[in-house]
Amino acid sequence: MTKPITITDVRVILTQPSGPRLAVVKLFTSEPGLYGLGCATFTQRIHGVREVIERHLTPFLIGREVSRIEELWQMMMVHGYWRNGPILNNAISGVDQALWDIKGKIANMPVFDLLGGKSREAAQVYVHADGASPDEVAANATQLVDQGYRHVRVQQGLYGGNSNNFNKPEGAPAGAYFDPKRYQNATLRMLEEVRNQLGDEIELLHDVHERLTPSEAIRFARDIEEFRLFFLEDLLAPEDLHWFERVRAHTTTPLAMGELFNHPLEWRTLIEGRLIDFIRMHVSQMGGITPARKAADFAHLYGIRTAWHGPSDTSPVGHAANLHIDLWTPAFGIQEWYRPSEIDYEMFPGLPRVIDGYLYPNDRPGLGIDIDEKLAVEYPVADIVEEWTQARRPDGSAARP
Repeated sequence: MTKPITITDVRVILTQPSGPRLAVVKLFTSEPGLYGLGCATFTQRIHGVREVIERHLTPFLIGREVSRIEELWQMMMVHGYWRNGPILNNAISGVDQALWDIKGKIANMPVFDLLGGKSREAAQVYVHADGASPDEVAANATQLVDQGYRHVRVQQGLYGGNSNNFNKPEGAPAGAYFDPKRYQNATLRMLEEVRNQLGDEIELLHDVHERLTPSEAIRFARDIEEFRLFFLEDLLAPEDLHWFERVRAHTTTPLAMGELFNHPLEWRTLIEGRLIDFIRMHVSQMGGITPARKAADFAHLYGIRTAWHGPSDTSPVGHAANLHIDLWTPAFGIQEWYRPSEIDYEMFPGLPRVIDGYLYPNDRPGLGIDIDEKLAVEYPVADIVEEWTQARRPDGSAARP
C-alpha cells in the first residue's frame, strides 16, 4: 500500500511588488520537492490572515493527507466554530488553492483538467480605463481597444464623485470624500462620450462600488440603459440585497454582483431569484477553488455567468486560479484582468498573459505558476493605513468605500 502524501509545513509569503500587499501560501508535503501555492490576499487585513494561517490552520494541517481537499476545506471552515468571514475565508483559500495545485502536480495535469477539462481555449477579459474627464477616459479606453481588448470598464476619477471643493462642515475630518449626485451626473456624461467615441461594438462596463442608496441605485441603473453596458457592477451593498428585486423590476441593465460576498447565502439568494446576470465573487474571499466551482455550477443551472473579481489585490497565484475555473466552467462570462507589471511576471513565473483580449493558460501541471521567494523578499509589505477606504459623504459622515 502506497504511503499517503501529507502536509509537513505551511509558509505564508507576504510581498508587495507593484502596489497592493499580497499573501501567498506555500504548502510543503512529505514528497520531496512537491509543494503547492495558493492566494490568501486580503490586502487591507493582510497580517490578520497570516496570523490565522500560522497560529491556527498550520497546527491543524500538519500530518493531514493532501488528497482530501473537500474534507479539509469543510473542517477548516467549521473548526473555529465561527465561520464565513473575510480573514478566515482568505486563509482557507490559500490552503485550498495550494492543495489543488498539489493535486494537479501529482496527477501531472492542469487544474482545469481536474475540474473536468476545458470548455474554451482562453478566457476573454475586461480591463480598466480611468481618467479625470470624459475625453481622458475615452482616450485611455481607445488605447486599450487598440491593444486588442474588446471589453473595457470605464470610470471617471476612480469610483467617481471625488472632489476637494465640497461644502464641508467646520472641523470635518480628513477622508476620501465623494458626492453621490455629482458621481451619477459625471458618469452619465462620461458614458455618453465614451460610447460616442468607441461606437457600439466595444463592450463597456462600469463599477458603482456600492456607493449609492437603493433608491439612487435604481434611478442610476435606469438612466444608463441607453448606453447598453455589458454589465453594471456592484450596484448595491451586501446589506441591501433585498433591493435587487426592485432593481430588476425597473431596469434591463445587466447586473454583476459579489466581490464583498463571504457567505453562500449571499450569492445563493441572488442566483435563485435570477436577480443578477453575473457572479463576481473574490475567489480567495469566498474560500478558494472548492466553493468557487460549486457556485459556478449552481449559477449555470440558472443561466447566470461568472465574472470573478480580478483586481491588482488578487495575487498572481489567485489570477491563475481564476483562469483555471474560467477555462472549465460552462457558466463563464468574462474575467477581470489587472494588466500585471513586469516585476509581477518576474516574481511569479508562469503568470498567464493576454493576447488580443484573451487570457491563455500554460500547459504546466497544477495551477502552472510559481514564486521567486528571493525576489519576493526584496519587496516587503509596507504597514499603512488605507486612505481610499476612508470614504465620506460631503457632510463628513462615514460612507461605504
